[in-house]
Amino acid sequence: MKRLVLKFGGTSVGTVEKIKKVANIIKKRHSEGNEIIVVVSAMSGATNELVKKSNLISKNFDEKELDSLLSSGEQVSSSLLSGAILDLGIKARSWLGWQIPILTNDNHNSSQIIKIKTDEILGFISNGGVAVIAGFQGISMENRITTLGRGGSDLSAVAIAKFFQTDSCEIYTDVEGVLTTDPAINDKAKKIDKISYEEMLEMASLGAKVMQPSAVQSSMIDNIPIHVRSTFSEKSGTKIISESEIDHKKAVTGIAYSKNNAKVSIVGVVDKPGVAADVFEPIGKNNINIDMVIQNTSLDGKTANITFTIKEEDLKKTLDLIEKNKQKINYNKVTHDDKLAKVSIIGAGMIASPGVTHKMFRALADEKINILAISTSEIKISVLVREDLIQKAVKVLHKTFELN
Repeated sequence: MKRLVLKFGGTSVGTVEKIKKVANIIKKRHSEGNEIIVVVSAMSGATNELVKKSNLISKNFDEKELDSLLSSGEQVSSSLLSGAILDLGIKARSWLGWQIPILTNDNHNSSQIIKIKTDEILGFISNGGVAVIAGFQGISMENRITTLGRGGSDLSAVAIAKFFQTDSCEIYTDVEGVLTTDPAINDKAKKIDKISYEEMLEMASLGAKVMQPSAVQSSMIDNIPIHVRSTFSEKSGTKIISESEIDHKKAVTGIAYSKNNAKVSIVGVVDKPGVAADVFEPIGKNNINIDMVIQNTSLDGKTANITFTIKEEDLKKTLDLIEKNKQKINYNKVTHDDKLAKVSIIGAGMIASPGVTHKMFRALADEKINILAISTSEIKISVLVREDLIQKAVKVLHKTFELN
């Protein structure tokens, strides 16, 4: 007998008909003799509708009340799914985060799970029941409902796999597994059979929406194997496992991209210790994420240009913060550019494959795609390009690295 976590995303439980299909998947896995813990997201679109309602009430809606509001989406889907399983003649019940409880810190809207009490649910599933847990939520030490951030049901599933010591954690979604790139932008995308935690973390962080990055990171830390599968297909899906278990035949595993980026350049900054901290401290304190950072020092070593990228929605706020700190930073001028996109090649095989960088840059150059900024790590290379060229960039790189 195996103990399994089966997590179903919003598109998998988006309608009553889909919920009934999910219930039949659970029935099949249960009939195989497995102990089943199910984690569900809210029905697709439900969380966005709740956010819209909160914005109609106030543009500064209280974060603790927002958590209470947003968590209601998973209450609906977990109850409906539990009812569907019961209708198939299988013992089932739903649990909300506070009922278990799933204890978190008090970082409302982006909490981290500290501990999960397991006794009651273990007793229930050992007696043949299916436990349906509302994902994305927990409860703080102050007895307030908390949520785990966008895509937080993935994080719930990984944490439950850890605390309940399950044999497998299966993430069900509307695609057949992890693909080499987004099929909406390149119909030559294909399924990846196995991918390492490190590669998946890079892909998730760089725009692939199959799994939440923090959930991938948690599974990597605790060495929890993840199996990404389709709710609507019998195909084998993708296994996310340790790099030591994968034979990297190709240098590049996948291509990720993200749109709506902006580039800011602070020109003529006095080059002295602490200047970068002075630039980025107020930006960080205002919860603006910095992505690529490039610093070029003048030939005489007296000044530098600092270039960085942010999300386009944060551009005006960032420029205002730089202007407010002009005396402290001491620069000549600020330039900026928006409507940019980032495209990245990812692959653990790059470490042992010289020439990948040249191959990427040559492929883009041949398509007349200008590179505006570059960022690298051991297993990824990211470049910034004009947003209207992103589809062309993804397609040419996908072909260049033989992923079609």
